[in-house]
Amino acid sequence: MTVAVIPVVAQTPHFHAQDVELRFTRGSGNGGQNKNKVETCVVAKHLPTGLEVRCDAERSQHKNRALALELLAAKVEVRANALQTSTTCVARREQIGSGMRGDKVRTIRCQDRTVKCELTGRKKALEKYLEGEIEF
Repeated sequence: MTVAVIPVVAQTPHFHAQDVELRFTRGSGNGGQNKNKVETCVVAKHLPTGLEVRCDAERSQHKNRALALELLAAKVEVRANALQTSTTCVARREQIGSGMRGDKVRTIRCQDRTVKCELTGRKKALEKYLEGEIEF
């Protein structure tokens, strides 16, 4: 059995207005004269991460801006969660090692009522170990 102690960090990503760069362009695709003449397409870029979202789904620039900011927030959150997961995996791997026999620190044998320290080779009584009287 391997044990890892990982701190829980509940951090929701948020960004300030100065972290987002908004550009307005003309949309592409079907839509006729409105798409060709009015700049309703919104391109939102999160400057710290470099993530970019382009939204031209609606006819209104205000609706496209709200939708683009929602999509950008979701992308930033996914990226932050992936980063948190990768750092947690690295911390866990450092603590537990490979989980193979060579990584053992202590062997607890309930049948023999002994605890053996694999680093020093000393054996102690299980009862004293469970009561916390013994340190290796």
